[in-house]
Amino acid sequence: MLDILSQDSVRSVLIDELEDLTVRGAHLSTSEVGVILGQWYYPLHYFPVFLSRLVSVTPTIEMQSVISKILWQELGQGDPRLAHEKIYIETMIDSGFEPDLVASSPAFDATADLVRGYERSSAGYLTGLGFLYGTEVADLPMVSSIGALVRNCTNRRSLPWVDIHIEQEPAHVEASSKTLLPTFPPEEQAQIVSSAEELWSLWTGFFAELKKRILH
Repeated sequence: MLDILSQDSVRSVLIDELEDLTVRGAHLSTSEVGVILGQWYYPLHYFPVFLSRLVSVTPTIEMQSVISKILWQELGQGDPRLAHEKIYIETMIDSGFEPDLVASSPAFDATADLVRGYERSSAGYLTGLGFLYGTEVADLPMVSSIGALVRNCTNRRSLPWVDIHIEQEPAHVEASSKTLLPTFPPEEQAQIVSSAEELWSLWTGFFAELKKRILH
């Protein structure tokens, strides 16, 4: 199943969308990049809730343990000051973006659809596992793309929010992959793959709407 997911064409579409945004957005203004940051906040804010819900419906201790480790890191490993959401807001404020823009912008339609997808998927563990794996294997490319846009418009080199993903994301990918190592019946495999594809499609829609609004 991991081989199937790694070669999935829906995932490739998302990566192409990110590459296009990075290239075409190289000369975006601070206010335009701020639009992206304000929308990214919503899935970032909801992700720990998604993980918590997934732990509650996952049937084995082994899976719960793996997912809980990701949640622990997302929330700061016991120190709320190191939670990803906190680091994100602080990084962007230190880079010159207004707090209200970063964490209080109205959600676009595609952003709301994405968050609802996370909520819907975490009602069942198979769909949740698909969303988890789909997120973790795409997270570093997405973060890197946004980090590049922030650096281009602010000339700021140090971005702690990007750094923590570079540090932790390989372990998150490994952890999410471990949840898919047990032998699943074919119909359950299909459900997991379909859910990962839904997640990638929602993220593609998220970035497509951003491009439509800010690229000229």
